[in-house]
This record gives sequence, structure tokens and C-alpha cells, in this order.
Amino acid sequence: MRILITNDDGINAPGLKVLSDIANDVAGPDGEVWTVAPAFEQSGVGHCISYTHPTMIAQLDARRFAAEGSPADCVIAGLYDVLKETPPDLILSGVNRGNNAAENTLYSGTIGACIEGALQGVRSIALSQFYGPDNAELDNPFEAAAVHGAATVKALLQEALWDEQDYMPFYNVNFPPIPAGQVRGMAATTQGFRLNTRFRAEAQTSPTGRKFLWVRGGPQHEPTAPGTDAAANLEGFISITPMRADLTDYDMVKNLRDALQ
Repeated sequence: MRILITNDDGINAPGLKVLSDIANDVAGPDGEVWTVAPAFEQSGVGHCISYTHPTMIAQLDARRFAAEGSPADCVIAGLYDVLKETPPDLILSGVNRGNNAAENTLYSGTIGACIEGALQGVRSIALSQFYGPDNAELDNPFEAAAVHGAATVKALLQEALWDEQDYMPFYNVNFPPIPAGQVRGMAATTQGFRLNTRFRAEAQTSPTGRKFLWVRGGPQHEPTAPGTDAAANLEGFISITPMRADLTDYDMVKNLRDALQ
């Protein structure tokens, strides 16, 4: 199996090393793991692509490349430049430092890479490590992902649906904020919503008198509804949420058609 890995925390992020180990386990001794990751951190860029300017790409080592662009740019670079003659069988994105559950999903560059992969017709899985007081101070805060990541990916490859509809599915995986030995298993979930968590801007004045705005997130351990991603993570489960890039609210289409007649 040939696997392309990327992330949004940057080419030197510790989570990318964890993902490389996961990918090598999944690929097996006869497989290949290729890295095309952002040269600099790209957290929060979503599915952004560098449509109005070129992206510089450099080879750092065997099968290892850095691109001055977003995670989605890296996927495109991997598919149409680095691996254009030998396309990957799978794209893995992460392991993100922090959760990409609930509303975080909509901002995540980790997810953006998988959206692009799915749009390109390649099986894609995003992996993120929830942080909290029970794992943030561990020698390896990514312990849950490191220990359970390969088995989770293998389970999805063997058991999950990978249809070839126009908007191919991809999977959003979040590992709970606990040591690996306390993980209770995997749970199929929907995307949650933290009622009291919103991004906001805080103003600061620089020593030169200029005003700057810092974007700040909200509490990450707010409960979400039962059966949703963040709720499962806080209960000790690995959440697995099937997703598509189609943003249509199908439940509302008929009502809107009736209203417009």
C-alpha cells in the first residue's frame, strides 16, 4: 500500500512523526509512506487552497517534501507532482495537536486535507489527539493516538464504507484526552456542537501603539450531545465520524421548494 501523509501543524510537528509510524504500520513492510506537509504551521486554514499564487515545494529527504502552502495544497502537490506517476491508495492527515471534533471540524486544516483527498477520489482519514489534564503532561501526549492509531485506520479500511459517489466519504478520527491504557474502544459518532464555545477576537495594543486582534478559542471540554464526537472522546472513546464535503441540508430542500412555488 502507498500512503500519502500530511498535516496542518507543519513538517516538523511531533504529531506528524506519530502519523508516520502509524502509516508505516498500515502500509506494511512492502508499502511506501510519502510525506508532503506544510513548511510552516497552517492550523485553522480549513480547505484553503493557494489559488492566486504558486506554492514552492522542496524535497527534504527520501519520500519527504515540504510545501509552502496549506494542507489541501500539499494533497494536490502530492497527487499531481510528487506521486503523479504512482498515486497513493490512502491519505492520512494529522496527527493534529488538539481535537478536531464538533465546531473545530469546520476550521481545521487537518480536515481540509481530507476534504481535498476525497474530492480527488482517494480514501482519506483525519486523525487528531484531544488534549486535556489527563494526557497533556504525559511524556508523549499523543500516546492514545500512537498506540491505537494503526488499529483504527486498519478497521476503517476493512469495515467502513468507501462509496464512489460524487462526494466521496472521508473519516474524522479523534483520540480521547487520556492515556492509551484507559481508552475504552472505538465509537461511530456524529459531529457535535459545543453550546458555549465560539472563536472570538481579543484586542491588544503593541508597544508602538498599533492595535492587533488575537483570535482565541473557547473551552474544549464543554459537553456535546450523546452520540457525538466530543462527547465520546470525553467518555474515553475514539470517535469516528463519517463525513462528506456536500454541505447541502437535504432535510430543508423540500420545505424550501414548497415555499418558493
